[in-house]
Amino acid sequence: MSTQKSEKLFEEAKKYIPGGVNSPVRAFKSVGGTPRFMSKGIGSKMYDVDGNEYIDYIGSWGPHLFGHNPEFIKDALLKAIENGTSFGAPTEIEVEMAKLITELVPSIEMVRMVNSGTEATMSAVRAARGYTGKDKIIKFEGCYHGHGDSFLIKAGSGALTFGVPTSPGVTKGNAADTLVADFNDISSIKKLIQQNKNEIAAVIIEAVVGNMGTVRTNDSFIQELRTICDEEKIVLIFDEVMTGFRLAQGGAQEVLGVKPDLSTFGKIIGGGLPVGAYGGKKKIIEMISPSGPVYQAGTLSGNPLAMNAGYASLTYIKDHPEVYKILEEKSAYLEHGIKDGIKSVGKNFQFNRIGSMMTFFFTEEPVVDYNSAVKSDTKLYGKYFHEMLNRGVYLPPAQFEAMFVSTAHTKEDLDKTIEAIYESLKNIV
Repeated sequence: MSTQKSEKLFEEAKKYIPGGVNSPVRAFKSVGGTPRFMSKGIGSKMYDVDGNEYIDYIGSWGPHLFGHNPEFIKDALLKAIENGTSFGAPTEIEVEMAKLITELVPSIEMVRMVNSGTEATMSAVRAARGYTGKDKIIKFEGCYHGHGDSFLIKAGSGALTFGVPTSPGVTKGNAADTLVADFNDISSIKKLIQQNKNEIAAVIIEAVVGNMGTVRTNDSFIQELRTICDEEKIVLIFDEVMTGFRLAQGGAQEVLGVKPDLSTFGKIIGGGLPVGAYGGKKKIIEMISPSGPVYQAGTLSGNPLAMNAGYASLTYIKDHPEVYKILEEKSAYLEHGIKDGIKSVGKNFQFNRIGSMMTFFFTEEPVVDYNSAVKSDTKLYGKYFHEMLNRGVYLPPAQFEAMFVSTAHTKEDLDKTIEAIYESLKNIV
């Protein structure tokens, strides 16, 4: 497999872009080697500048529920481009998009569009603080909510991958207002609330985590967390940037049967374009300017290209509820093959899956939280990653990221992937 063009581009990129990439995990730093520079994506496949083909399991980190460049999203974008790319003024599609989100997600009474998942989570926390008049928030160790200052305290995702659970540039003041609880441990929440009585504005959580690998909250934990937030008048925020419309039409909250006060979205609601949103109870969202005093704005918020692509994506989901059955069947088939591959080398490596999100952990201890996730052998994962890459299978270039299945993955794709897993594991274990 030739990578000459990617290597040349990477060396050039490092002269002009920090680390040669515009998002850290793309640099292959945790798995080693040279990142592949992609030129196009079609269905379940990506193609790099050297002409290599890969079965893709990152799907632009989640939004490609239907694979790369599906015709119905492409058509929506082409029609939108004919009318203009941005206006800085309201458009009809923004209204239609907001109506559709509130229709599909029962906890959403009102929604504000933004440009990224990070912007959505930052804004949701600000809304919660404005609504409650309190300053502190609780997040969970290993959960990642974007790169806002309040969230880079024992964060997951790239921060976890690179062994930097906190980031330089985050002030002591921000850190002091962010309390960190243990994932799936309700006693840690109770303790923090007791120590900071009437000071906590919000609890924010990835109810199904994708950023320390795929880890689900226990049913009893998430239900008790909902009860505690009600009792203490704390705003419960579900970060559904990754899980929203990926796990189910109603996201993780539908799967878990728990309604948050606020939710944040991204990924799929842009149909692959940059987008974010936050919404929830009307009485909280109406605190946002211009209807309320909490300021949040964005020149490109509700951008017509992202709105048209996202509207096409969500409309397809609404009109084709069987999408999630198809995803479940494909994902379960892949899970079965991966687990058989693990057994074939006499190991008990962990494989966590919920719906079409999943992670292969190189640890034999069940992964239920941050402490168990970080026991995974990242060096072994790096070897596995390259074995798979060389066989034409593109996995997350970091142990602590989820992989995603799309409706575009065929049985042939899945069988080829499973065969590659058998061969790869035999070479590294």
